[in-house]
Amino acid sequence: MKLEIDGERREVRALWYEGGKVMMIDQRCLPHDVRILELRSCGQVADAIRDMTVRGAPAIGAAAAYGMLLAKRDGEDLQAAARTLRSTRPTAHDLFFAVDHMLRKLAEGDDPVEAAEAYCDSIVEKCRMIGVHGEPLIKDGAKIMTHCNAGALATVDHGTALAPMREAWRKGKQMFVYVSETRPRLQGMKLTAFEMLNEGIPHAIIPDGASGHFMRKGVDVIIVGADRIAANGDFANKIGTYEKAVLAHELGIPFYTAAPISTFDFSIKSGEEIPIEDRSEDEVTMIDGMRVAPKGCPALNPSFDMTPHRYLSGIITEIGVLKPEDVVKVREARLS
Repeated sequence: MKLEIDGERREVRALWYEGGKVMMIDQRCLPHDVRILELRSCGQVADAIRDMTVRGAPAIGAAAAYGMLLAKRDGEDLQAAARTLRSTRPTAHDLFFAVDHMLRKLAEGDDPVEAAEAYCDSIVEKCRMIGVHGEPLIKDGAKIMTHCNAGALATVDHGTALAPMREAWRKGKQMFVYVSETRPRLQGMKLTAFEMLNEGIPHAIIPDGASGHFMRKGVDVIIVGADRIAANGDFANKIGTYEKAVLAHELGIPFYTAAPISTFDFSIKSGEEIPIEDRSEDEVTMIDGMRVAPKGCPALNPSFDMTPHRYLSGIITEIGVLKPEDVVKVREARLS
């Protein structure tokens, strides 16, 4: 993706390794300030995952791979580093996939830099292929809805949910994207709209509660990301996804999730087993450090919800668009 950094428009990834440091766009500062952080230890990477400096399941996985690289370089106990990284965000399966991948590669004697870089490059290529396979689902002139941010910022580059839109736009298709604001952290308004603006793709931010209104008036397809997909196709994504899926089913709107194979968790049979992260109530009761809720009122803040596979039209992966009942193909690709 191309971003304006220090007055210069540059092609960058959401995070990368350079000069012995993990370079990372601080997503908490977007859209008004493009700030690049330099992380020098596994502990700093873990903190960045935990406080959502980096977010989005594939990007979290990439950060974890780099974190394991730094732990190896610094002579840390790799099992302890792995436990630290795994403890940061419980829902995103790519985090666990990446840590296990790095433990295996390092145990086999692979160069840690090469192993981490290869992991991140593979995520970028998988997301590119998600765009290739998902692009035919977008007709010329389509009205599209998405939720949260599943673009380049969330996936190192290209995106998952946004990759088909980018590919369709690159091929000259016209479209309009409804960007759900995504409370309480506003990843849709702050990040997805930021990416749409940079790409020049026509879009508008909508309140989360207006999704049904615009869906009823005419939405052609809904594409969202995923943080973990169970063996039966149930999936977890940012809170607010489930209600969009139910409404889409009621209105006959095709509803897709997009994710690389690393997001599938075959150790769980259904979405009921997906751990759902609860975050601080301050994210709900406060805006920009100012409390807007009455003092003394508690808040509940689940970061994700689970959408049953019966509401899915398909899962867009790097090996094609799959029906939930075809996830056995994903298992085969995962093992290859």
